[in-house]
Amino acid sequence: MPGKAAEILGSGEDVSAQDTVPYCLWNVATCPDSYEEAMWRTVSGLGDRDTTCAIVGGIVALRVGERGVPTAWVRAGEQLPT
Repeated sequence: MPGKAAEILGSGEDVSAQDTVPYCLWNVATCPDSYEEAMWRTVSGLGDRDTTCAIVGGIVALRVGERGVPTAWVRAGEQLPT
């Protein structure tokens, strides 16, 4: 369950960086070693999901590395130009 931070942010309407950044850091702090759990927790908070997931995903990925990201998620992503 996302908890109080997600309830406060609601749909993302009228939400600014003053709300988004603490919410993202809270998600990182609660699941620093599980990329998948951090992403599910973040997306369940609703609001500006693409922004919050990008922030949380980037921070947690730095900690867990490529091996910490679910293989199926990596395979499902777009191929980037090299």
